[in-house]
Amino acid sequence: MNYPIKLLTFLFVSVFFVGGCALQKNEKVEVGLLLHALDRERWEKDRDFLEEKVSELGGTVIVKIAENNADTQLKQAKELLANGVDVLVVVPVDQFAAASIVEEAHKNDIKVISYDRLIKNCKLDYYVSTDNVEIGDLQASYLTQIKPTGNYALIGGALNDNNSQLLYLGQRNVLQPLVERGDIHIIYNEFTNDWSEEEGYANAKKLLNGNQNVDAIISANDAIARGVIRALEEKDKEGVLVAGMDADLPNLQLIVAGKQTCTIYKPYEKMAAATAELAVKLARCEECENTFQTVSNGAKLVPTVFFNGMIVNKENLKLTVISEGYQTEEEVYK
Repeated sequence: MNYPIKLLTFLFVSVFFVGGCALQKNEKVEVGLLLHALDRERWEKDRDFLEEKVSELGGTVIVKIAENNADTQLKQAKELLANGVDVLVVVPVDQFAAASIVEEAHKNDIKVISYDRLIKNCKLDYYVSTDNVEIGDLQASYLTQIKPTGNYALIGGALNDNNSQLLYLGQRNVLQPLVERGDIHIIYNEFTNDWSEEEGYANAKKLLNGNQNVDAIISANDAIARGVIRALEEKDKEGVLVAGMDADLPNLQLIVAGKQTCTIYKPYEKMAAATAELAVKLARCEECENTFQTVSNGAKLVPTVFFNGMIVNKENLKLTVISEGYQTEEEVYK
């Protein structure tokens, strides 16, 4: 197998005007926000940021939480559409099942923005996220700078989330040349059923029960990393490098304690601001000039706004998540 593999994107400048809108400029926009769950700290922050940004632009957000049930999320979408929301923002439970949400919205002449997670195989209108291939690259690059040789384990995200595959591609872009040279051996490589601490713990237990000598574990997110660290502590394994993603408060505290090597901070407030602006302009049929990338979701090239993640480690905590106002110094270092 040849690596690296890169996500195919194109840059272009887009000016759009959507016809058929009923809203006048001063009318209040109603944005329907369909969240898969509030099972992580970061999703609460995403919700709060989006509500704040939409409010600043003169709109309101109606939030529905699906508790990780794709059928529930479709039902909630139909309810929001029936109640007359002007645009939908969706964090899909399932990358494929959520195509039905887009189809239902389009029947009602409502546009859909996929937030953070791409909805596949449908005529999706817009996508706002971070470049998850780049984030996987960041995780692997940082660990291999510290440990350029040894045994590596990869514990991926949920199989029903497109981001899991993108993170994996980014990781393999970095790791594969080292594997081919014989410097690194990938001794464990599994995706999970969901992005949870218990999944991270179960996979790490399986790895460690095989009596494997592991030097580094790349976890798809911080919840998985917490489970990994719990399993390592139970086995008295010290010095294993652990990467995560999301900059969750407990994980930042683990970084301070020297138990986690790094995490990735996504600029959630900027993502929410871009989504809010796009949603309000779509609802009001206002012109929007922006530089988009395009990402194929299997059915079309979806206009996409990408943001860059950044490595967070013990040395740069204050210059990243704390200076950005995402977490407070008092909480991180308490």
